[in-house]
Amino acid sequence: MARCCVGFLPSDPARAGRIALWRWDGEAPPAVADGSATELDLVLPAADGGVEQVRTPALLLPVRSALPLLTRTRALPEWRQSACFWGAACELALHFLARGLLLPGLSPADHDAWRVGPLSAGDTELVRELAAAMPPEAHAVPLTGTEPPRLPDPERLLRAFLDALADVLPRSPAAPWVTGGPTYAAPEPTPLPELRAWADDVAAGHDAGVRLSLRVEVSGLEAATEQDSGIAQFRAVLQVHGPNGAADVMGAADLWADAGHAHETFGARARGDVLLALRRAARAWPSLTPLLAAAVPDAVDLADDEIAELLGEGAQALAAAGVDVHWPKELSHGLTLHATVGPPDAGTAAPGDASAPSAFLSANGTVAFSWGFALDGRELSRSELDRLAEAKRPLVRLHDGWALVDPRQADRARTRQDRSVAPVEALAAALTGSAEVDGRQVGVRSTGWLERLRERLTDTEPTPVVGPPPDLAATLRDYQLRGLDWLVRMTSLGLGCCLADDMGLGKTITLIALHLHRQTEASAAGPTLVVCPASLLGNWQREIERFAPGVPVRRFHGAGRALGSVAAGEFVLTTYGTMRQDTERLAGVPWGLVVADEAQHVKNPYSATARALRSIGARARVALTGTPVENNLAELWAILDWTTPGLLGRLGAFRARYAQPVEGGLDPAAAGRLAKLVRPFLLRRRKSDPGIAPELPPKTESDHPVALTPEQAGLYEALVRETLDRIAAADAMARRGLIVQLLTGLKQICNHPAQFLKEDDEADVPRLAGRSGKLELLDELLGTILAQGSGVLVFTQYVRMARLLGRHLAARGVPTLLLHGGTPVTAREALVRRFQDGEAPVFLLSLKAAGTGLNLTRAEHVVHYDRWWNPAVEAQATDRAYRIGQTRPVQVHRLIAEGTLEDRIADMLGRKQQLADAVLTTGETALTELTDAELAALVELRGEAR
Repeated sequence: MARCCVGFLPSDPARAGRIALWRWDGEAPPAVADGSATELDLVLPAADGGVEQVRTPALLLPVRSALPLLTRTRALPEWRQSACFWGAACELALHFLARGLLLPGLSPADHDAWRVGPLSAGDTELVRELAAAMPPEAHAVPLTGTEPPRLPDPERLLRAFLDALADVLPRSPAAPWVTGGPTYAAPEPTPLPELRAWADDVAAGHDAGVRLSLRVEVSGLEAATEQDSGIAQFRAVLQVHGPNGAADVMGAADLWADAGHAHETFGARARGDVLLALRRAARAWPSLTPLLAAAVPDAVDLADDEIAELLGEGAQALAAAGVDVHWPKELSHGLTLHATVGPPDAGTAAPGDASAPSAFLSANGTVAFSWGFALDGRELSRSELDRLAEAKRPLVRLHDGWALVDPRQADRARTRQDRSVAPVEALAAALTGSAEVDGRQVGVRSTGWLERLRERLTDTEPTPVVGPPPDLAATLRDYQLRGLDWLVRMTSLGLGCCLADDMGLGKTITLIALHLHRQTEASAAGPTLVVCPASLLGNWQREIERFAPGVPVRRFHGAGRALGSVAAGEFVLTTYGTMRQDTERLAGVPWGLVVADEAQHVKNPYSATARALRSIGARARVALTGTPVENNLAELWAILDWTTPGLLGRLGAFRARYAQPVEGGLDPAAAGRLAKLVRPFLLRRRKSDPGIAPELPPKTESDHPVALTPEQAGLYEALVRETLDRIAAADAMARRGLIVQLLTGLKQICNHPAQFLKEDDEADVPRLAGRSGKLELLDELLGTILAQGSGVLVFTQYVRMARLLGRHLAARGVPTLLLHGGTPVTAREALVRRFQDGEAPVFLLSLKAAGTGLNLTRAEHVVHYDRWWNPAVEAQATDRAYRIGQTRPVQVHRLIAEGTLEDRIADMLGRKQQLADAVLTTGETALTELTDAELAALVELRGEAR
C-alpha cells in the first residue's frame, strides 16, 4: 500500500464518494477488504514535460473503509505525497467534526446529506492552504465528460472530500434512534426535494460565497457637546464580502444599484444570497429586521439602547452568525478589564533576593490581585469608570474625545473588588498572562519579584550557572548539562518539575547529577527517594554505583526491607507497590528529593498509588517520564499536580478550562495558555530535535537489568543444583551435553517459566503475566514506545518464546506479527510489507531467521529479549532497522536477567576478558571446556536475585 498513489472520486450523495488507489508503475494495487478493482483514466506528467492520459488498474475504497488507512499515512515517510495529502485532509475533517461543525442539507440531486460547516474565516483559510498544497497526483482523475480532459479544482475537490466524511461518520447503527428515522441517519440515500427551500436557507452565507458585516456610522458628532451628546445619531450600514478578502467588499446599496458588477464579483444569485444571509443575521439580532422589508437593504438607524446592545451581546450574537461589526475609528469603544498580580510589598525585595520566591511560595504567602480598566488600551481611573457607568447614553466625552461604552458593562466592571489569591494560583496567572473570571479570560500582569520569577522561569535560553558535580564519574552531554541546570533552577526555587526526555537521552544520569549537586548546598542536601517500577530497580542501582561511586544506595524492597538510619546523601530505591504498602514509614523520612520514575504510573490521581505518593513530603519533587501524556491531558494534570500542587487548579476546573477545549480542538487559545503554564515545569526533548544532541549517534544502545520473580529464582537454583551434580559425575562427552542443556535451560528460565516448563499447549493457555521480570519490563518499554506511535522489533532466539509473547500481547490488545524460521518466503515478504505499512506496531522475530535479509526501517526501537552468545548476530538483527533508508534515531534495548548467567555474560562482553573473547568467537561450545568451579561461578544465582 505504501507505494500507492491516492485520489478522491466525488459522488452524489457525498458519502458515496470513493478513495482511489493506483500505482505509478502501472501494477495493480494489492486487494483489501471492501475494495473493488477497476481501471481509471489519469492525466499524468509526460517525459517531454507535457501531460499524457493513461489508463491504469486501480482499487476503489468506500470513504469509511479508507479512513483508518489514510490517518496512518502522515506518520510513515514511505507513503507517497498524495496519500499523505489525503491523510492530512482526514485530520482536518476530523478536526472540524470534533468541533461540531456539521450542517444538514441536500445534495445537488436532493438527497439527504450532511456537510462540513459553518466554517469561520480562519477555517476557510485552512482549507485553502491545504488545497494549495495538493500534489498533482492527488487530483489526477479528470472530470467526467470533459474534452479535452480537465482536472478538478483542488479546493472544490477537497471540500467535496470533507463533506463526504461529514456525511459518512454520523450514520452509525444507532443514528436512527437519535434522528427518529432513516433520514440523515441511514447509509441509503433518501430523496427530499420538498426540503430544497429549507436547505437553501440553512446554507445561506455558507455556500453562497458571500459574507455580511455591519459598518456603524455616526453623524452630528462635531456639533455634540458633553452636556448635549444627543445630537449625534447612529446607523448600521450593510456590507457584502466576497471570497477574495478585502478586495471584494461592497455596500448593499451599491450591489443593488450595479447588478452587472455584483454578478461578476458575487455570482448570479448575489442579491438572493445576501437576503438569505441577512435573514439569519436578523434572527441573531432582531434590530436588523427592518432591512428585510426594505426595497434596498442598505442601512438601518439605531437607537441608544440598540447601540448599547450592539456593544456587547448583540455583537456576540452576530459574530456567531458570521457577521462582523466595524466601529468608527474616531470613537473609543473597547472597554477591557485586566489585573495586576504580585506580592503586597512588590517593591521591597531586591531583584537578587533568593528568599522572596521561597517566601512567596510558602503555604501562608499572600498575593494581591488588583483590577485595572482600559478603554482602547488607555488606562481608566475609578472616577472615569464611574462616569461611564452613570452616563445616560452610550456616547460619553472622555480623554478629549468621545467614548462609546455600554453603561451596563461599565457598571459591572466597577463592581470588581481587589482580593488576595493563593500563591500558586498567582504564579499560574503570571505565567499564562490571564485568569478566568466569570467564564471569560482576563489579561494579567505580574509585578515585583513575582515578575522576575516569571522571567526566570520562562527564559528559553538561560545562561547556564551549574556545571557537572565534581563527584560525578561521567561526562554529561551538552543537552544533559542544560537539563541539569534546569532541574537545579526549578528545585532551588522549591518548585517541582517533570523531565520528559525521550527514552535513551539519559534522564537517570541527569537525576544522579542533580542529587550530587544538591548535597553541596546545606538548604537542599538530604536523602533522595526514587520510586520506580520493580523492573527498573537494578538499572537505578547500577547507574548510581557506576556514576556516583561512594554514594550509599539501598533498595527498600522485599521482605527484609529496612529504613533505619538513612544517610543524608543516600539514595533509597523502592517500587510503586512497596511505596503503597509502606507509605507511613516512607513519609516519616525527611527527604531532600523524591523522584517518580516512569511517572505515568500515577496518571490516575484517584488511585491508591497516586494518593500514597502525594503523602510523602520532600523539599522538591521531580517526575521522570518519556510519555507525559498517553491518552488525555488529565494524565499531565496528575503528574504536575504532584510535582507542583495547585499549579493547574482542581482537576474539574482543569478539564473545563483546558482539557476539553484543547482535546476537542475547540479553543486554540486555550492550548496556547496551557503551553505557557506548563512549559516552565516540563522539559521535553526528543532525539530528533535539532540541536539537542548533535553528538548523539543515530543508534543508542541500552542494557536493562531486570530481577527474576520468585518462581524464576526457584527454578533457576533448582536447575543449577541438580545439573551441577550430574555434571560432576559425567564423562567428557556427556559433560559437554549437560553443560549446553544447563545453559539453554537457564536462559529459558530467565525469559519466562512457561517457556522452560513448555506450558504452551493451545488447549491449556498458560498464565503469563506476573511470572517474568523480563516480561514486566517489556510491557513497560512497549507502553512508552507505543504511546509515541513508534514501531518496535522484538528479537528472541526461541520460537516458543516469540509465540508466548504474541499470546501475551494479544491479551493486552497489542497487535503483533510473528516471523520465524518456518515462515515461507512469500509469507515473510507479506509480513514485512504489513509491518512497513503500519498494520501492527510490534514485530516478533526469531533471531537467526530474521537476522539478515529484511528491511524493517519503520522500527525506531529494537528489543533483544534474550542474549545471543555472539554479539555480531545481535548486531545483524539490529541492522534490520538501523540501515540505509532509516531516517529516525534507533534505540536498542537489551534485556538482562540480573544476578544470572545473562548478567555474567554481559559483564564479560563489556570487559573483553578472555572468557568473553571465547564466547564472542564460538558461542556456547567454548563454555563446555570450563572447569566445574568456573562453570559454577558462571551460572550461580547472586545478590538480590536469590
